[in-house]
Amino acid sequence: MKRFMLFLLTNILVVVVISVLIDVLGARPYMTARGIDYHALLVFSAIVGFTGAFISLQMSRWMAKRGLGVRLIDPHNPGGDFEASLVARVQRLCQAAGLETLPEIGVYDSPEVNAFATGPSRRRALLAISSGLLNRMDDQAIDGVLGHEISHIVNGDMVTMTLLQGVVNTFVVFASRIIMVLIEQAVSSDSDERGGLGFFAQYILVMALESVLMLLASPIIYWYSRRREYGADAGSARLTGRETMIHALEQLRAGPRLRDDRAPSVSAFKIDGHGHGILQFIYSTHPPLEARIEALKRQA
Repeated sequence: MKRFMLFLLTNILVVVVISVLIDVLGARPYMTARGIDYHALLVFSAIVGFTGAFISLQMSRWMAKRGLGVRLIDPHNPGGDFEASLVARVQRLCQAAGLETLPEIGVYDSPEVNAFATGPSRRRALLAISSGLLNRMDDQAIDGVLGHEISHIVNGDMVTMTLLQGVVNTFVVFASRIIMVLIEQAVSSDSDERGGLGFFAQYILVMALESVLMLLASPIIYWYSRRREYGADAGSARLTGRETMIHALEQLRAGPRLRDDRAPSVSAFKIDGHGHGILQFIYSTHPPLEARIEALKRQA
């Protein structure tokens, strides 16, 4: 129920914001008596495509906290030796990385051995670690994981992924409307009137086209996601030492491959992903741990 309510709230907010933006920007209808106004359709597609992506980014911290029950640690009053040690580690690594603003630091109860960073900017980031990771990993490996997530923040990976998602969304919306109009024209029995398909049929057709096109286009997003994982591994190697990051990945590989899907919006920002086989690899946010370890070992 919590996941459904978060999904519903996000979609309502997206619809409201899109409606306001279309009105404020004066986006005109993309269907005219002469056919498709491609410029108007592109403007409409960009509004729809980027609005949802940026709203999700702005809400990412809140959704992660609500979805996973993240317990934040007050850096000024950690509340215990363990919390104080964790805050000190993050502060040290942030300083080494040149990150001026300390991210929110949190722990969430989960058996998965994982951690993630999310947030709309370097100044408004969240770094969360699972209880499973803290219980199963040694201090050296934890340092490697923290360095990896801090590197994501420093690199601005959340924003870059959002921009890429917005571009893909724009393409999907744009192409699906063009294909829908072509199909509609093909099945129309009256060449003098547009609208061979009813409104409901058009809506269903557009939704189906968007699903298929997103399925075909999303490997671009996953490819970039896997590439940025190598970048975050390299960043952690610079912050904590290459052997420390290799040790962290080896402990992840040796540990149980449990997965917590309570907050799917942050799955791409966790340190470990799951999936085997060619098809699963194409649609995976993370490279195999073995490939990431080998990439670090090849570094000079």
